[in-house]
Amino acid sequence: MNSRQTAALPPVTLHDPRSAPLPLVFDSPHSGFAFPPELAPAAPLEALATSCDAFVDELYGKAPAHGCTLIAATFPRWLIDPNRARDDIDPELLAAPWPGPLQISDKSRSGMGLIRRLALPGVPVHGRRLDVAEVEGLIRDYYDPYHEALRSRLDALHSRFGSVWHVDCHSMKSRGNAMNIDAGRERPDFVIGNRDGSTCDGDFIDCVVGTLRGFGYRVGVNDPYKGAELVRRYSNPAAGRHSLQIEVNRALYMDETSRERHQGFAALEARLERLIVALTDFVRERIAPGRSGRAA
Repeated sequence: MNSRQTAALPPVTLHDPRSAPLPLVFDSPHSGFAFPPELAPAAPLEALATSCDAFVDELYGKAPAHGCTLIAATFPRWLIDPNRARDDIDPELLAAPWPGPLQISDKSRSGMGLIRRLALPGVPVHGRRLDVAEVEGLIRDYYDPYHEALRSRLDALHSRFGSVWHVDCHSMKSRGNAMNIDAGRERPDFVIGNRDGSTCDGDFIDCVVGTLRGFGYRVGVNDPYKGAELVRRYSNPAAGRHSLQIEVNRALYMDETSRERHQGFAALEARLERLIVALTDFVRERIAPGRSGRAA
């Protein structure tokens, strides 16, 4: 992977459906690695790359061909993380007090908040404290555009179809490190999270889990990942808004040391396309009567 890009790209890429649209949205918030040169990190790029969900946007790249929307960030999560609350800011990173209230989570305390403090255990991302204006600029230029792209598409599809389904796509190391709650533990092939049942109806997560287990994968549910800000913010099952998170084990498709795709990539991509097809069938069966994905 090219980990030395600079931010010549827009912060978000939006891939529209290439067939009759369905209310099914995939988003990949951590697969980018373009950053502005003035915020070049102190940590080695190789250490920072371990937080990147490398190639995840490509693994789900067939989604638009099946009527789905695919949204991906082009910037890295160490710069700013769309999957954290907007006010989850680590005060240890700031050169001056934040002007508003903060809601500091355990993720920030462990170095993985809105603005990442640690690339790896004991490896700081930045060699200095950040100015408040710098952090405000990151929120304005990266975080807010990502959320606006996702929110506006989910809202438009919900308005059109009466319901919408959202899959938040991530990758995970094959074994947790000291910054993770499962440090040292071997992880399954997939972990599916819906915040202990609060972000989607059971039949949606059952479809994902059942399909993946049908391929022979080891699949965990809500352990060690339950889903974070993106599924929390955009879900409301009672109102027909369903979100879940998928974590895929990187060892299935890439060399975790070299960060290069290996021979397993193509097979995983093909199975994830079959998962996409299973989910499109699931969604078609549940679209409100009289609503259509075809243009009026």
